[in-house]
Amino acid sequence: MSEADEDAVLSDGDGEEETHQGAGEDEKVQLCPLTKETISEGLSLLCRTGNGLGHAFVKVDLTDKGLSDIASIKTFIHLRFVDVSNNQLTDLSHLASLTQLLWLKVDNNAVASFKGQPFAQMTYLQWLSMAGNRITELDGLVGPALESLNLTGNGIQRVNGLQSGCFTNLVTLELRGNQLDTTDGINLPNLRQLYLAQNVIKHLEGLERLERLTILHLRDNQLDTLDGLSPNMKCLQYLNVRGNAILEENALKSLALVSKTLRALVLTDNPLVEMTEYRLSVLILLPLLERLDKDPVSPEEMSEAQERIKELEEEMFEP
Repeated sequence: MSEADEDAVLSDGDGEEETHQGAGEDEKVQLCPLTKETISEGLSLLCRTGNGLGHAFVKVDLTDKGLSDIASIKTFIHLRFVDVSNNQLTDLSHLASLTQLLWLKVDNNAVASFKGQPFAQMTYLQWLSMAGNRITELDGLVGPALESLNLTGNGIQRVNGLQSGCFTNLVTLELRGNQLDTTDGINLPNLRQLYLAQNVIKHLEGLERLERLTILHLRDNQLDTLDGLSPNMKCLQYLNVRGNAILEENALKSLALVSKTLRALVLTDNPLVEMTEYRLSVLILLPLLERLDKDPVSPEEMSEAQERIKELEEEMFEP
């Protein structure tokens, strides 16, 4: 793992920026129709149009406008970057005409379902964030060009519909703060980064499909074992299971299955860390580990672990 990559993943808060839910029913929100004047005020980034003969603004910021309807946006067909966060939207169908869309942020609205939404028409969409909505299932979502998908802070209980054939380019998936109780259903062999913190996950399942995953973030769940890690995870470098319910050393044995690649592990706030020699126990399983919790593995710790590994090997061959 390079120094830049290490800096990117070693913060416990990695991928855990705060997401605010939309206004509650008892809050008075001044709803405003989207006008072309409002759109014009939010436009920026002048670029050539697709045929190269003209210019158009391709970016619009419509955050915090009290919008419940965005019908007026459909004539702005050259838009590529759209932010409609912090409104009261339930229907995104008027985005169907924006076939050049690359980037869409719909955080903190009231979208309840992907069914009936125009994602099938967004064949170039690469980045989608719908954090803080009311989504409970993924049926209806398609994204042939999607590389990053953020669904933090919804009500998703099961991950179904995320099949490799529909999301061949997806490399980053954020499902923090939902209601998942298992990791099963994520059939995405090209996925690199998976953020599942703040769910109610009790079992690691289906991870053998994630052959290219480098980062797995499971902070603040209900895991009492790491059974479910797979030797098929041949690229895993960073694993965060802080704030789970791992109590016994035996619950860590599956770490040996990813020992060749894992370089950083976070176990803080598990009952196990109260053991006086828990770091040694981990390093016996992971002799190539570079960082455990917030501290780098010291040469002394590594030497002690190597000695203990030799002793264990000798004990195995004693008559």
